[in-house]
Amino acid sequence: MAEKVAKVGVKKKVGYLYFVDKAGDVSCAKMARGKGKKAGKTEKVAKVGVKKKSGYLYFIDKGGDISCAKMVRGGKKKKAAKKKKRR
Repeated sequence: MAEKVAKVGVKKKVGYLYFVDKAGDVSCAKMARGKGKKAGKTEKVAKVGVKKKSGYLYFIDKGGDISCAKMVRGGKKKKAAKKKKRR
């Protein structure tokens, strides 16, 4: 379950990807669509300065605020494939 870290209230524009950068601020970049198009340069939208904890995923929720959720690591182990006997 995600928990709200900071109230920012960013208004999202269509065609842009919003994320929490290394400094803990909200940034956005134009999404690349189709062949040959390059993604746009990143620009800071809001300066927040959230301190990130290891093992958590930080994202911008529907309300435009910064939330975090604990990352799921590992998952279910796959069984090793059995070797067939040769005759």
